[in-house]
Amino acid sequence: MTYRLVLLDLDSTLIQDEVIDLLAREAGRDSEVREITERAMAGEMDFVAALQKRVSYLSGLSVKVFEKLAEEIRFSDGALELIEFCRLKAIPIGAVSGGFMQAVSALGLPTKLDFIRANQLEEKDGFLTGKLVGRIIDAAAKAEALIDFAALTEIPLAETIAIGDGANDIEMIRAAGLGIAYKAKPALRDAADKEISHSLTELIPLLRNF
Repeated sequence: MTYRLVLLDLDSTLIQDEVIDLLAREAGRDSEVREITERAMAGEMDFVAALQKRVSYLSGLSVKVFEKLAEEIRFSDGALELIEFCRLKAIPIGAVSGGFMQAVSALGLPTKLDFIRANQLEEKDGFLTGKLVGRIIDAAAKAEALIDFAALTEIPLAETIAIGDGANDIEMIRAAGLGIAYKAKPALRDAADKEISHSLTELIPLLRNF
């Protein structure tokens, strides 16, 4: 089977870090937020409720924190090589995230990817309010993002690859032609068609015949 479109989760997939944990560290609330993150990603807690609770701890942070974190955030092994390959071969590649558009922008991903969808943190007078703006990107919204991305590029879902690591990626990878678990939590591994645990370049052979 030839696959012609790639959509990745962001946190702990395209990048090694969980951005909300880094933000919580800056706010001095890292232990509380990390516990909620782990429960949500393991499927033990409703994602939306968990996200809203974690975001509330970020109230008062300067938006300049994203410039600082952009220097710290590490791309996953093979992430930039995968992006470069897809761009070279004109294979649409995108990211959908339960994380935040501010981090996506700080990393320069809008210039590297063909499609991006993520949550937006509310800002007021240069500071985070502890709230979200607009529709929350949860499991259903991630699957919808894949469907929308495929429709925009006129590529059948059967020829798409979706990659993630947590429970909120399950609907997305089930909607894809090939659902891949990357260094994933047990809930996602059980739902995936394939698992990879080293480098995202392991996806390239699946795309080579494009």
